[in-house]
Amino acid sequence: MDMEKVNSMDFREFVDVFGNVIERCPLIAAAVWSQRPFSDLEDLEQHFSAFIDALPQAGQEGILRCYPDLAGRELQRGTLSAESQREHSAAGLTSLRAEERLRLAELNAQYRARFGFPFVLAARLSDREAVARELARRLRCPPALELRTALGEVKKIGRLRLADRLGADSARM
Repeated sequence: MDMEKVNSMDFREFVDVFGNVIERCPLIAAAVWSQRPFSDLEDLEQHFSAFIDALPQAGQEGILRCYPDLAGRELQRGTLSAESQREHSAAGLTSLRAEERLRLAELNAQYRARFGFPFVLAARLSDREAVARELARRLRCPPALELRTALGEVKKIGRLRLADRLGADSARM
């Protein structure tokens, strides 16, 4: 899909196509739509990022709470978004052994208790061992740093999802 097509989309189509760039946050796509026209993928990406950056901390934490736990209940129940399902699969999180699943569940619970939102990571750029290592490492981060790190991961996920939708090369990601 080219930028001319993106810029010509009506509101409903734009939200349908880009509504899950930021997990379960179609309101962000709705706000970004009004910023048309976009010059290229990077410009579109910048509008999504700028929206996130402009939110107060509570809003940013709210965005993080829209993401599922990696290898968590939603994966087990089959209720992940299509994008999250692909990302979990790419990281090998859909084929964990029972002890790996239990370890991630414990780490996810500790993380959520410490920070008040789920652990967010661009999983498809990782593998199952790296996910667990990064989760354990980030559990030790100060809350302010972890909020910035998690939002950076949201933006990375968004960039990858935008590249997917536009058929762009995600190697630059």
